[in-house]
Amino acid sequence: MDEKRLTIQQKFSAFILCAIVFMIVYNYSAWYISRLETVPSFVFSFEKYIPFLPWTIIPYMTSGLFFFLVFFLCENKEQLKVLAQRMLFTTTVAGLCFILFPLKFSLEKPEIAQTFLGYSFRFLKTFDSPFNQAPSLHIAYALIFWSVLRNLKKRRLFFMGWLLLLGFSTLTTYQHHCIDILSGSVLAHISFVVFPYRKNDFLYRNFHLANFYFLSAWITASLALLLNQYYGYIWLLLLWPAIMFIAIGYHYQKNNVFFLKDKNGNISILRKILYFPYLLTYRFFWRFFRTNKTPLEIAPRIYISSRPDRNDLKFFNSSTIIYDLSAEMEEIIDLKTTPSYHSVPFLDIGSFDIEQTKALIKEITKHYQHLPDNGKILIHCTMGFTRSSVIGMLVMKNILSLPLEEAVITMKTLNRNAIIHSYLQDFLKKI
Repeated sequence: MDEKRLTIQQKFSAFILCAIVFMIVYNYSAWYISRLETVPSFVFSFEKYIPFLPWTIIPYMTSGLFFFLVFFLCENKEQLKVLAQRMLFTTTVAGLCFILFPLKFSLEKPEIAQTFLGYSFRFLKTFDSPFNQAPSLHIAYALIFWSVLRNLKKRRLFFMGWLLLLGFSTLTTYQHHCIDILSGSVLAHISFVVFPYRKNDFLYRNFHLANFYFLSAWITASLALLLNQYYGYIWLLLLWPAIMFIAIGYHYQKNNVFFLKDKNGNISILRKILYFPYLLTYRFFWRFFRTNKTPLEIAPRIYISSRPDRNDLKFFNSSTIIYDLSAEMEEIIDLKTTPSYHSVPFLDIGSFDIEQTKALIKEITKHYQHLPDNGKILIHCTMGFTRSSVIGMLVMKNILSLPLEEAVITMKTLNRNAIIHSYLQDFLKKI
């Protein structure tokens, strides 16, 4: 794709298309709902404590400005295409939700004096409607706007703060209820998952995975509040995994491989508590679905496997060098306390840092050249599918001086459980 030939006309055309679809969908759904005899409302019990803040009408009404501006801040054709796809998808799905599950805002706005703010609210009342509530397009659009604005080098923090204020204003201007904000956030992240930016570029792999975690967070938070509304406070415990999902998504975006384990391979007590559902899930899958339980020799005295357990200790001796690539499970204490243990975590099915990988391959190769006669090198991840296969393959390629294509074929032949994702092809060519 020729990224340099993105013109003003293309940006303006994308804006016009999305604006027309928005006006048709939004106005039709509002007209349709206004003809219904009764339109229900949904209000959480805690919403009675939300204050009415007239001044927040200012950030609320800037959503239209962002709607126009964001198209002209796109840097390449794919970014503009994905933005338009997300906007059209979100607008259309929201319109269907408005018609199928109509809701109206139920709180009475206080009277505002004849000031600029008062005129703003009267303008809003004239051109807006109390319908078209869940999912909130203000919230969904704000999150989509941020997917473009976050790439700006200047004023990035300003735009972040303003969009947060815009989202906050949907409640304090008495335009939306909390269910609208939750459903709008879910819808936006569904659009991110359905229309990922640079899907096959390994440099963006972590962003794609982060969106799944963020989506899980919003769904879990919504369930927590809905179940709390009807079945009691105990369901607020679901906010725990929701917070955890947000934290994991953030760390995936930053490629923070040490968000759980420190450089010695240990997970602190506080992190074990916060990430307990995550750790428990990995423990379950490791117990029942891991592959390569018996270390697989991919080159003379070089082995790959899933995370070993105590039953595998018979394979190791004092001359075995362990490379632990798992970011989400601690090594068994018998191996972690040995001088030959190395913790080099990579995020599961995420992107590989090029420089970190090159340094690791160089280090393993150097250790291999100085192995004693009874020495071995074991490279393992958690499940034995991708990380150990990729690093093992690159070590094998380096030591045996194999072309990349032959190394891939050899690895897949030796390890039928190896999963070399298509997004890794560009990465492998850079090593």
